[in-house]
Amino acid sequence: MGPKEFIPVAEARSIIAGQAKTLPTVILPIEKTLGLTLAQDIYSPLDIPAFDQSSVDGYAISIGDISGSLPLQGAVQAGSSQRVQLLKKHAMRIFTGAPLPLGADTIVMQEKVSAGLTHITIENGQFEKGTFVRPSGSEIKKGELVLQKGACLSATLIGLLASIGIPRVSIYPSPVITIIATGKELQNPGNALDFGQVYESNVYFLSAALQQALISEIRVLYAEDELTVVQQRLALAMENSDLVLLTGGVSVGDYDFVRKAADINGIECQFHKVRQKPGKPFYFGTKGNQLIFGLPGNPASVITCFYEYVLPAIGLMMQGSGATQIGVAVLKEGFRKVEGLTQFLKARVENGIVAILAAQESYRLRSFSQANCLVCLDEERLQYEKGEQVTIRRLPV
Repeated sequence: MGPKEFIPVAEARSIIAGQAKTLPTVILPIEKTLGLTLAQDIYSPLDIPAFDQSSVDGYAISIGDISGSLPLQGAVQAGSSQRVQLLKKHAMRIFTGAPLPLGADTIVMQEKVSAGLTHITIENGQFEKGTFVRPSGSEIKKGELVLQKGACLSATLIGLLASIGIPRVSIYPSPVITIIATGKELQNPGNALDFGQVYESNVYFLSAALQQALISEIRVLYAEDELTVVQQRLALAMENSDLVLLTGGVSVGDYDFVRKAADINGIECQFHKVRQKPGKPFYFGTKGNQLIFGLPGNPASVITCFYEYVLPAIGLMMQGSGATQIGVAVLKEGFRKVEGLTQFLKARVENGIVAILAAQESYRLRSFSQANCLVCLDEERLQYEKGEQVTIRRLPV
């Protein structure tokens, strides 16, 4: 069966999902795992706390020894490695996090004590055994399941792993991604424009969006509109990339060489056009487990296709969500869409009401400065009325 042409959005999503394979797991230091998905269950190798410890600054006593005055028997601070025995009818100065002396079972806060050089006097008050003591294992027991496989490692969870002494874990890694910007007309910001040139923005958007998705290994290549150059750049990208993103050159014009370059490199075309606006010329191919996306050159098309297709595929490769939030909202005003295409529209949603913005053309990027979502209007529909409920995809802010 040959590649599919001009397919509906739902079919394009299904094909991509079927080809996006989970990357092999790797073991990384926990400080390099932020946002990644855990590939193993984590069991605690020790009790937390590992010993009975004080939760305040105060005085360690045995509850049965409470009396008006108790002689002082030294002090124990956090980090002390000595096992100290508290003498009968004595008190020991203790600090937050310090191990409880043997024979002690209660902490009296320093605010409840009048302290002299050799004795303390405990003020009147109600005291219970175990007050201000963190018992060994009260947080986590040795051998207890702490984190399950599939957990997304946030900063707090990385801190939790560190607290139980886990230095490295097995995770699903982020993919290595190469961006190839095609086009003779492209110029980087900061350089003067010659007549006929435009400033390149797609690489800057894609690099930033990938970083926002916690992708760390991103490479950028440029290719003029020549078949040999595009083919060579694509071959280079394929050498060590899990996913390749090309921008521009994806249609069927005289200088659109992405499809031909992909064929030469042995990439299997899965589809080439999608019934959508923007982004109708949209290429997706595979070679083994490598994914190759050919995005249109117009900036709004690149942004839309990235959030609708590329980011969810990355999520599948990483065993994470990898997608922006999808929800519903009520249209502020009616809208007549293009016929026979799914339409993605820049919009702004507030308090459940979504307003479709002006300047929807695929080359116009400025309206994204106001947009916080995309509205998805069905291929089969033509007219939407004010107050109708529509599907929205929230954009990262």
